[in-house]
Amino acid sequence: MNSTAPRLATLSNGLRAVAIEMPWRATVSLSVFIRTGSLHESARLNGISHVVEHMAFKGTATRDCQRINLDAERLGAEVNAHTDKDHTAFHLEGLPGDLDAFVAMLADIVLNSSFPADELERERRVIAQEFSEFDDDPTTVAFQLFDRACYGASHPAGRPIIGTQANILRFSRKDLLDYAKTQYTASNVVVAVAGPVKFEPFVRAVEAAFGAMPAGIPNEVAAPAWLGGLKTRRMAGSGQCQAVLGFEAPALDDGDQHVPFVLAAALLGEGMSSPLLDEIRERRGLAYHAACTADIGPLAGQFVIEGSTAPAHAEEFLTAVAGLLRQHADGNIDAVGLERARKQLTVRALRALEQPSRQLETAAQDLFTFGRLRDPQRWLAHLQAVTAQDVHAVFVRLLDPQRPVAIALTGSVPARARERAEALFA
Repeated sequence: MNSTAPRLATLSNGLRAVAIEMPWRATVSLSVFIRTGSLHESARLNGISHVVEHMAFKGTATRDCQRINLDAERLGAEVNAHTDKDHTAFHLEGLPGDLDAFVAMLADIVLNSSFPADELERERRVIAQEFSEFDDDPTTVAFQLFDRACYGASHPAGRPIIGTQANILRFSRKDLLDYAKTQYTASNVVVAVAGPVKFEPFVRAVEAAFGAMPAGIPNEVAAPAWLGGLKTRRMAGSGQCQAVLGFEAPALDDGDQHVPFVLAAALLGEGMSSPLLDEIRERRGLAYHAACTADIGPLAGQFVIEGSTAPAHAEEFLTAVAGLLRQHADGNIDAVGLERARKQLTVRALRALEQPSRQLETAAQDLFTFGRLRDPQRWLAHLQAVTAQDVHAVFVRLLDPQRPVAIALTGSVPARARERAEALFA
């Protein structure tokens, strides 16, 4: 079963409405994406996008939080939201006949949130608990330190989505209202739906709900410079050393220059038969978890290798990773491994076309990054065109001494592991 190509309408205020018709589905998935996240925050406001997302459900001009929840749940709808580096999104999923009501509900949350002061005090405690949970997790801390190593503290790309505890405790109701007023504007909003829907009625519902939203100006951020370096944090009570290391990769771009990096990452570390897992986990027992991914964002990309290893094995783990990278840069690319990785990525991309949430987020990202919807088959065509020579060139570039590596080590970090990381990847 294939969905029809996404259809796009742009309102007079600049807001975009996207519909992806999936007539075989019994439910509709509706999302409102706002181009604002931790990338759009100053250091003083770091974490505010996440707080605004939490507080958006706590009351509007006409509904309190109990009514917001009841209005959705009496229709059987599932409500959710998330904050990312480059966007915030609100979601509803339910019956097709209730789509107009869903559009109006999310519009009320996005346009009319009142951020009640008493609810803010309660929600601070919830987010503080979430912060503490993250701060106790070596993996989460490792990735936060990794971002800091990649981009430093002066660019928001190097700061965490959740922000700082000091900021969370300091944000006032006025801060939230001011931030939403400046960031939640029509030129930064995509309202998207997937399911058994008709395009024209959906656009009319979006126009009725969002047509008066102020246009604003696009929320744009300069791309960060790649810095590299080593960050470590010893964490009491941890019996593992969490390692994250990575290299600069291309950002999301219209020519899909990042595709060879994605294929190289899958070749190295996706699946139990990949060299990373086969060598480090299966043959040498150096880690219970290891993976390699290419994280491609609108402003920057990262080629990332991660692993959780016993402190006694941390040096050997780092040495083995460096050896695998060198092996791929100095030798020929294994033809069987390359086709295995290509097939894995092809299946993943095709499965994404069957998943409403993935399609909606891809459509929003295309509109925010390129100003238009792109052919979803385009990426697959680029993937098929990547050669072994292209992938080999990726590994050569990764080990270019002029391109610094970013490394984070957390948990139980032996001093010799830090020294080995510096020696191997300096």
